[in-house]
Amino acid sequence: MTAPPRTSDRFGVPVVELHGLTFLNVDEPHFVELLVDEARAGRGGWVITPNTDIVRLCAADPEILALVREADVRVADGMPLVWASHVQRTPLRGRVCGSDLIHSIPEAAARAGLSLYMLGGKDDTGEQTGRILTARSPGLRIVGTYSPPFGFEKDPAQFQIMVERIEQARPDIVFVALSFPKGERLIQQIRHAAPSAWWIGVGAAFDFVSGDIKRAPEWMQDTGTEWLYRISQDPKRLARRYLVHDLPFAASLFGRSLRRRLGRG
Repeated sequence: MTAPPRTSDRFGVPVVELHGLTFLNVDEPHFVELLVDEARAGRGGWVITPNTDIVRLCAADPEILALVREADVRVADGMPLVWASHVQRTPLRGRVCGSDLIHSIPEAAARAGLSLYMLGGKDDTGEQTGRILTARSPGLRIVGTYSPPFGFEKDPAQFQIMVERIEQARPDIVFVALSFPKGERLIQQIRHAAPSAWWIGVGAAFDFVSGDIKRAPEWMQDTGTEWLYRISQDPKRLARRYLVHDLPFAASLFGRSLRRRLGRG
């Protein structure tokens, strides 16, 4: 007899377990709807969008795993995770990518009257991103932006600045555009500044919106080959991550999912 699927205590929708992490089993439109409904009700939370690289880091580092598990919600950002879920016969409905949420959440927030805060990015990309999103979604309220300087994580005064600014702005949703796990550690430490807000790490999404970095064509996103495009943009930084670390890990992830399917793992 097949056991019933697990459900999220927060949302009452199914979750899927992959390599020690539970993922909300939603597609992007459903997730945005859930988040906006919670935000309108004044119930905040913390979203992490793990991709293959983040799941690999979780498998290698118990501290990173604990950090990711601390979030209220995890959604799968990456086609290899979706494929692995199908291999083990607990299929995810689709990927929910932070670089897509930077568009879909503001559109929904504008309709719902919710406000956004843009935290992170380099120089003035947060302000640029806010202007672009507001132009696309009339009525969207950007209540603040702040880009902490390089090395901020070693400066307690910077944390205090961010807390004070966010407390004053009282946003409903906070986008944090910093690399993993720096952005997630920042959220962990300052989310008390807006406990009723939703905090979402979106990595390089501000750069994609502002045009500082060009995103892969949609067909590459849909076929799980966006990583090839990213390597072509920054081979020195990304080639080793994707080719040496993530590809072998993805193969092991599929193997683990197959063993679960066969009842051996």
